[in-house]
Amino acid sequence: MQRTLFDEDHKLFRESYQGFLAEHVAPHHDRWEDEEKVDREVWTEAGKLGFLGMAVDEQYGGGGVQDFRYNCVVTEESVRGGYSGLGFMLHNDVVQPYLTNLATEEQKQRWLPGFCSGELITAIAMTEPGTGSDLQGIKTNAKRDGSDWILNGAKTFITNGILSDLVIVVAQTDPDAGAQGFSLFGVERGMAGFERGRNLDKIGLNAQDTAELSFTDVRLPAENLIGEEGMGFAYLMQNLPQERLSIAVVAAAAMEQVLKETIEYCRDRKAFGRSIGSFQNTRFVLAEAATEAKIARIFVDRCVEALNASDLTIEEAAMAKWWTTEKQVALIDRCLQMHGGYGYMREYPIAKAYMDSRVQTIYGGTTEIMKEIIGRGLGM
Repeated sequence: MQRTLFDEDHKLFRESYQGFLAEHVAPHHDRWEDEEKVDREVWTEAGKLGFLGMAVDEQYGGGGVQDFRYNCVVTEESVRGGYSGLGFMLHNDVVQPYLTNLATEEQKQRWLPGFCSGELITAIAMTEPGTGSDLQGIKTNAKRDGSDWILNGAKTFITNGILSDLVIVVAQTDPDAGAQGFSLFGVERGMAGFERGRNLDKIGLNAQDTAELSFTDVRLPAENLIGEEGMGFAYLMQNLPQERLSIAVVAAAAMEQVLKETIEYCRDRKAFGRSIGSFQNTRFVLAEAATEAKIARIFVDRCVEALNASDLTIEEAAMAKWWTTEKQVALIDRCLQMHGGYGYMREYPIAKAYMDSRVQTIYGGTTEIMKEIIGRGLGM
């Protein structure tokens, strides 16, 4: 079954991005894994070549093309190379819609040119130490002081947290208003009271900087409110489907790449005088994995088409997120088993894929939350 999602323009874009990865990422990624963050220069190089802000209007330095398939190309090639330190997915897929759809003209002129050039790295801060997936339990708060806002609170597990220059922070602005009591704010590097904690020590995604953030009496001008006051939770609900689909794109690409590498390994590896791929058990395990990878690919591609057509529902995005990530984790576990003792060695790509995959069923909303969303959509 031939893949039909992309056209010739996407193919050329993919070849260009592959060249960028070979020149600017591959020689450095092992070092970034040790240092637990990438060089800022890789962001500006990506910006120069048009791999950031593809959907941002050209007047702000973007690509001017509203087509999520370009985002998919960046994600897929990064995953296939094992370049998990690149925070481009968070920047392009998650943060960008908030800025292009909600920001004022003044905010767009202030933030989007740097967003597209890679000189302004972004993050979004939702999760707090005590809330996890329960966004309505957010305690970080912003209170009015004249025309300004005073922000206090803490966030954790923030991707791009160390390198980010602009963080979209979800804060409670009216404790008595329920879901209508949250707003979004742009917090900029260097603001007094904005502190970054440690770069968190994770079991995977080592080159991706993930930090704790704290806000102590951070004074925010009125011009840093993003969108309308009290609409923050609604904005999150509008944008989370694209974030969750983005995670599913990672899952589908990872499943395909790990399966490919495992098939090659099983063809070459010998046991009892024969290729381990010739054993029935190996063939059956790989047959199951190939089937799951194919189903994941077809469903994710269809969801991308639906997103481009503005037809992707919250429930469908949740389906894609939980099913593909759970299958990703299970498939990689089985493929690691096929590698035997070598699969437990960090020098083998399968070991890195195994560690990097585990968080997929957690961030962006856990599997359990995704099932709850789907269940509610069924009227349960």
